[in-house]
Amino acid sequence: MTGVRAPMAQPMDNDRDLTIEHLAPLIERKKISPVELTRFLLDRIARMEPAINAYITVTAEGALAGARRAEREIARGKYRGALHGIPVSLKDLFCTRGLATTAGSKILRDFVPDRNAVVVDRLLGAGCLLLGKANLHEFAYGPTSVNPHYGAVRNPWDPGRISGGSSGGSAAGVVAALAIASLGTDTGGSIRIPAAACGCVGLKPTRGLVPLDGVIPLSFTLDHVGPLCRSVADAAALLLALSEPRFENGRWRRMLRGMRRGVKGLRIGVPRDYFFDHLEPGVRRAVLEAVEVFRRLGAGVTEVRLEGMEHTARLAAEITGDEAAAFHDRWLRRRAKSYGRDVRERLAPSRRATAVAYLQALEEMRAYGGRLDRVLESVDVLAAPTLPLAAPALDQTEFRTGRRREE
Repeated sequence: MTGVRAPMAQPMDNDRDLTIEHLAPLIERKKISPVELTRFLLDRIARMEPAINAYITVTAEGALAGARRAEREIARGKYRGALHGIPVSLKDLFCTRGLATTAGSKILRDFVPDRNAVVVDRLLGAGCLLLGKANLHEFAYGPTSVNPHYGAVRNPWDPGRISGGSSGGSAAGVVAALAIASLGTDTGGSIRIPAAACGCVGLKPTRGLVPLDGVIPLSFTLDHVGPLCRSVADAAALLLALSEPRFENGRWRRMLRGMRRGVKGLRIGVPRDYFFDHLEPGVRRAVLEAVEVFRRLGAGVTEVRLEGMEHTARLAAEITGDEAAAFHDRWLRRRAKSYGRDVRERLAPSRRATAVAYLQALEEMRAYGGRLDRVLESVDVLAAPTLPLAAPALDQTEFRTGRRREE
């Protein structure tokens, strides 16, 4: 296949060719066929999927049919933009018309929606091809993607370690090149955690930028939809498709030109008072080395204080638990034993929550959001670790990290 290397012997060759940024111009100029690219990825899935378990459902026939359609459209001069002919996966939390949407659960094993989620229609409208539905932590309620119903997603770098969750199948599939990109959801880290554990780009967009219609919820207040990709440029392409009814290829190209101008003058805040506590030494060192690279490239770096941020994890867990218990109440009453043990135990305490406690948590969350907004008046971005440790082993139940940071 012209422009794409032969199938890789190892899953972690980090082939830079397998990005939207690289592939899209070749597809547009007809140097790569969407059919060839799709077959290439389906062959990788067939060979590597048993070891990684990134998918719950693989839609080979549908992907090839879509690839042939894309090939015909492009041949007739009807190229839609950078996502036309790009094979992607979807976390199995997004409703897909005529295709099972399980949410990684036994309860929804046979649920076949009669419509697509809004974001699915947007990706398909931009020309994406659906390779399948990615494995996840059951009902998106956990950080490991160790799923009791569909098996654990394994980290492509080390199959004995977790992929992170809850969008673990999306991240593992992208890193192992079992999809060019994927769509995940994030409530308390469910895009960012697997992106960090597997080593890819994961973006949790601003709340309200990307529609949630047709996405099985975890928390009505805190859910987000976002991309998992192999590069920042690819994440930008998917974000444009997700956030607008129509993908604008020209806008994406302008964004690429902006990225190539570099980071000179960017104001980076490093919140050392909370995010750098209790880290593994290697994690702290890697993050600070990355910050130093930005400094050398011309960015301004300053320490910032995020007052009270140590309490936000508790608030997020409380709000998520209360809203998840409300959504799952009907099934918990009739089918509690159908849940995996960890999810059932997470849901149980929230069923006893009071409206007063829930509303107080929402008010506290708004107050902390205001504090964060004030910090972001003086810096453009914050740089901080996503996880305090490297991806744990699949069977690891206790975690030890470093002590508070050394001054």
